[in-house]
Amino acid sequence: MALRGLAGSEPSSRGPLEEAVEAAEEREAPVPVAAAVAPEDDEEDDGRGLLRWDGFSAWLHCVCVVGFDLELGQAVEVIYPQHSKLTDKEKTNICYLSFPDSNSGCLGDTQFCFRFRQSSGRRVSLHCFLDQFDKDLPVYLKSLVLISKLPYIHFFHTVLKQIAPEYFEKSKPYLEAACNDVDRWPAPVPGKTLYLPIMGVVMKVRIPTCHDKPGTTQITEQADTHISVILPTVHEVDLFRCFFPVFFHSQMLWELVLLGEPLVVMAPSPSESSETVLALVNCISPLKYFSDFRPYFTIHDSEFKEYTTRTQAPPSVILGVTNPFFAKTLQHWPHIIRIGDLKPAGEIPKQVKVKKLKNLKTLDSKPGVYTSYKPYLNRDEEIIKQLQKGVQQKRPSEAQSVILRRYFLELTQSFIIPLERYVASLMPLQKSISPWKSPPQLRQFLPEEFMKTLEKAGPQLTSRIKGDWIGLYRHFLKSPNFDGWFKTRRKEMTQKLEALHLEALCEEDLLLWTQKHTEVETVDLVLKLKSKLLQADREHLPVKPETVEKLRTHIDAIILAVPEDLQGILLKTGMT
Repeated sequence: MALRGLAGSEPSSRGPLEEAVEAAEEREAPVPVAAAVAPEDDEEDDGRGLLRWDGFSAWLHCVCVVGFDLELGQAVEVIYPQHSKLTDKEKTNICYLSFPDSNSGCLGDTQFCFRFRQSSGRRVSLHCFLDQFDKDLPVYLKSLVLISKLPYIHFFHTVLKQIAPEYFEKSKPYLEAACNDVDRWPAPVPGKTLYLPIMGVVMKVRIPTCHDKPGTTQITEQADTHISVILPTVHEVDLFRCFFPVFFHSQMLWELVLLGEPLVVMAPSPSESSETVLALVNCISPLKYFSDFRPYFTIHDSEFKEYTTRTQAPPSVILGVTNPFFAKTLQHWPHIIRIGDLKPAGEIPKQVKVKKLKNLKTLDSKPGVYTSYKPYLNRDEEIIKQLQKGVQQKRPSEAQSVILRRYFLELTQSFIIPLERYVASLMPLQKSISPWKSPPQLRQFLPEEFMKTLEKAGPQLTSRIKGDWIGLYRHFLKSPNFDGWFKTRRKEMTQKLEALHLEALCEEDLLLWTQKHTEVETVDLVLKLKSKLLQADREHLPVKPETVEKLRTHIDAIILAVPEDLQGILLKTGMT
């Protein structure tokens, strides 16, 4: 399960047992956890057929409060609900990640997100934070953290803005009430528009689907008296604001992300770090980024040694860091982005040239992109001019983001369409599907065969950009992003073949078939049909409901036609 979270921290003169609502790092030592809900409440039915906290779990894993004391250090003080499980290692990661590094120049409120591996497996968890600091207040600080498996960064930041300030004033009762509101929310079903009340505020959101185009919204913004907040997106970041310091190199960065190259973002604060990393991952949408990415990474992370070792090539990962120590530790990494404050775009940035890695020697190196990478594609000067003009005319950042997002989308689609077209050709013809044979296999993906298709049906059909597209494809075919994309497509196509095989079975007169075969063969057929139904349900095969019902009818008819003693046996085996 992948987790994501939001956190908030605040200087406080109160004791270390105040509540915290989100987890962001792991802790080796035992951590005091305050009781948040009576155990007997956990099994209550809410009237929707859900047990207590089932609704909450659909959105959040838990909420934590992390405290920081100059003498005692960080500690997870509260986990809510109390039955939520976090290992000591996860608590340690959360503790370190829920506060900006001491070298970050963070004063006042700040929000950011981070990801970490769950101890139970190799999957990673994403978290977002709201941290509150004030140099004039006592040095006791707090962080409110939301932990979730959902990647709805913008949505959770909005939730945190609603509950964090009130929590820091009213403490535990307010936190319990907010969590109870979340427990009553409907499930986040893709494509659904939801109204989500929390502490007197109603948020209107639409859960995205895999078919949504990046940068578009299907949510209506008509006036509605009971709606307090309308969110056009739950997961997208301000793309132009994040790319602004290096937007001359946007296309090159798109290539690096597409190819899954090791990339480090060195930023002045966790918020700038996390937003930039998320923008990079987002720039190849709708293609999914299949490598690891850490919006905020610290020297205390459990993967620190793995990612900083010089004995092997850097892994395919995007790291966001703030500690100047990384300028030396990650000097061997091939691609490094240094950014300053992500302030509203006032003037066009001056760092036009890509800098050599050897120039990244000092901690005060200037912002820019440090790499020896030579892009495969020629730079598109038109998008640069369009964005420059927008800066000069003081075009809103939202409008600039729409332009940049559309540019990235067209670039990614131009690149991926030839691959989609070729992979579709690997699908067997429908006439080769026989109800009496196993579904046929997909043809093998042959790189050279694919390359030959590019001459007539390559990206030049949809993109004005010139360059070494062939070289870019060859590099991409060796990347984790291609591996992940092709495995996903192969699974989808295999499931489609299984669904077509089911439909072919339904079109046969199976009862007539059994009359011409032995009882043993009939039993074998019934068992196979039941297995097919179980597979369709288990793997969520793209089968029409009427096809499933038709197959059930076939099974029932066959069972009724066999001797009674055999009927009893077949009825007991699996589902009917």
